[in-house]
Amino acid sequence: MDAVRVALLREVLAGTEWPTAARGFARTLRSSVVPRGGGLLLVGTEVYEPWHMAAHLVDESTWSGLPQLRPTLVRHRVEPDDPAHLAVGLGRIEAAGRGETLLMVAPERPDAGLLERVHDARRAGATVLSLDGGDTEVRGLAHEALTVPEDGEVDLDTVQHLVSAAAGENVAVAPQGRRSFRDRLSRIADQLTAPPPPRW
Repeated sequence: MDAVRVALLREVLAGTEWPTAARGFARTLRSSVVPRGGGLLLVGTEVYEPWHMAAHLVDESTWSGLPQLRPTLVRHRVEPDDPAHLAVGLGRIEAAGRGETLLMVAPERPDAGLLERVHDARRAGATVLSLDGGDTEVRGLAHEALTVPEDGEVDLDTVQHLVSAAAGENVAVAPQGRRSFRDRLSRIADQLTAPPPPRW
């Protein structure tokens, strides 16, 4: 999602908790991957694979100059002919440990096997974050969670857009203290979508 659409989305949701909640969660995500330089693992459930979140984080990683935001998409089913970036199975979570961050996107309760692997990764020192639908066991495993109720005012896909966009904001500093291109673009988008000033 480009900066203009994100700005419009934030404008539509102004007055709700979601822009602030998404930025807070994104700050936690960024602070868990950037200083440590460890990997970011992204996993969904058997039913829901977070393809869009992965794609948006790849974009934000490129635009912000933070390779640590580029996730490894961990999949429940891997086929022999899958390309390398889509061939990472659940065994990768079993190998996760200190310095790594695991982001679980779980609109519904994951199966017991995934929960056990995530629990083991947490015990091994990985930071666990969740974007979830409110399952208590998922929230209990996460160091930080952002819950999106199924019957709420926004859906999980919308919140993923907000979080991924916020994760890459205000992190790249251009030479001589100038604002990054991404920051300038976001500022222009905010100005273009702002209501006109009153005429007196």
